[in-house]
Amino acid sequence: MKITESDFSNQILKLVENPLGNIFFFNHLAVVELNEGVHFDINNASTIIDELKSYFGDTEPYGVIANRINSYSVNLIDAPLFRKKTKNLYAYGVVGHDLAGKMNAEIENDFCISEKVDYDSINEAISTVYNKIRNSGAFSLN
Repeated sequence: MKITESDFSNQILKLVENPLGNIFFFNHLAVVELNEGVHFDINNASTIIDELKSYFGDTEPYGVIANRINSYSVNLIDAPLFRKKTKNLYAYGVVGHDLAGKMNAEIENDFCISEKVDYDSINEAISTVYNKIRNSGAFSLN
């Protein structure tokens, strides 16, 4: 399910479309829906990371959810490099919508430093990732 088709669509604060896909911004969260066939690696990551930094800054804690509505690849060997560029990223989630997406989400789970990151629905992912940020101790309502 696309984020625009979910119960959260009315809470989208900003949409950024770029060559890799769409980034939907919420309070303390971003949902990324990459385009079909994209290969996401450190060479093109700045396309997404720069948008996240522009919106959240360098200190505000935030979470990212990869909503795998399309088939794409991620160079998981670059995961430590992604983390260096997103220092205030406190929580991450991946939603798989078909068997291949769910398998990829489970594989991504093995490369992440946090606990479980693979979720069966966008609702579960948003609720869990948001609560991780809220409970991180760095969260502020201001």
